[in-house]
Amino acid sequence: MRHLRALPAAAVAVVLAACAPGSGAGGGETEQNDDDRLTYLYFTDGPDEDATRALIEEYERETGVTVELQVVPFDSLEQRLQARLSGDNAPDVARLTDIAPFRGDLLDLGRFQGEALDDTFLDGADSYVTGPEGELLAVPSDLTMNGPLVNVEQFEAAGVELPAPGDPWTWDEMVAAAREVQEHAGTQNAIAMDVSGHRFSTMLSQYGTGFFNAEGTEVALDTDLATAAVERFAELNASGAMPSDLWLQAGTRYEGANEIFLAEQAPVYLSGNWQVSAFAGDATFEWAAVPNPCQERCGGFPGGKFMVSFEQSARQETAAGFIAFMNSRESQEQLAQEANFLPTRKDLIDAGVTYPERDADMQVFLDDIAATPEAAFATGYSPAFGATADAAVQELSRVLAGEQSPREAAEAIRAAAESALGDAR
Repeated sequence: MRHLRALPAAAVAVVLAACAPGSGAGGGETEQNDDDRLTYLYFTDGPDEDATRALIEEYERETGVTVELQVVPFDSLEQRLQARLSGDNAPDVARLTDIAPFRGDLLDLGRFQGEALDDTFLDGADSYVTGPEGELLAVPSDLTMNGPLVNVEQFEAAGVELPAPGDPWTWDEMVAAAREVQEHAGTQNAIAMDVSGHRFSTMLSQYGTGFFNAEGTEVALDTDLATAAVERFAELNASGAMPSDLWLQAGTRYEGANEIFLAEQAPVYLSGNWQVSAFAGDATFEWAAVPNPCQERCGGFPGGKFMVSFEQSARQETAAGFIAFMNSRESQEQLAQEANFLPTRKDLIDAGVTYPERDADMQVFLDDIAATPEAAFATGYSPAFGATADAAVQELSRVLAGEQSPREAAEAIRAAAESALGDAR
């Protein structure tokens, strides 16, 4: 029982209680049989599914509880979950990227697993996962970190040096290096960035600002600093250093720039650690992750997934025990290593994780966690982030279309942040 021994004794007792005779919610055999199964609504990023299934099998062997993994497309996750909640048919556990639409439906995991889960995960996520009365509404199950990936072969052919670990580029240095490689290699662009307010928030943070303050409770966007970031973004698109048609054609929809990078038409790609596993199989050239560039500040921008349960669940205690199991130190380390994920547990972030594949690249992203400002975590985890990020994409597209100035865009983004935070409250 490797993982269960990693949990506090009280947590082990809760997990095992599900398979003890007469331990169901009503104390009878019918309740016990019902407690011996869980439903887990899940979407996959790719390599995480096999790693998740392996952990579930281990949990099932150790507890006797059967977990039904219900895999759904990410695009329909929120709609399906809302429909199930409306029909009083909530899953016992779900994997989410945004808990805001469901906060009123979520189970306080601390009622059953406080000892195992309290003060365990990234401090920056606290305000996001905590309810108004101190409830633990979600567990951050993995962390993503935005950052650049580079075409090493094109840089070497152009004789342009890459930044050394611990010595990141400035934004000026990154742009100059990428443009030099672009000219030498004859690529269409120098830098590609996903059409994403999340990705642009990385740039905003590096330029010294963000949507919200370090507590995530107030709008903190500095319009002067934001204007400087938008101006640089607009200039890169206007000059052809970035593919402006990507943003103009996408509108407000997310659009990845991974195909541009894989086609070797941009030597620098601003994306994140989730691409490491994908590019390990898809890239036909030598590539690498490099540290995020610095401007006013260094570091990247966080995101990630959360595990939750629901008040509707008839198996609340078992569900909370499963979430604690999946996010024990050993489970998170195993998932991180097998899926090239970043951990959310503070003890793992401090101790580090050794990855069996592409370890050097993953260490770049791990190192950037410490360099990322606290306000970036609070912004990324704010319940008002999603709406503000969508508005930022719309305003940036209007700048590229010549419909407004960078300052007007910065002011509009701040207004959108005010509105979104008001709605979230």
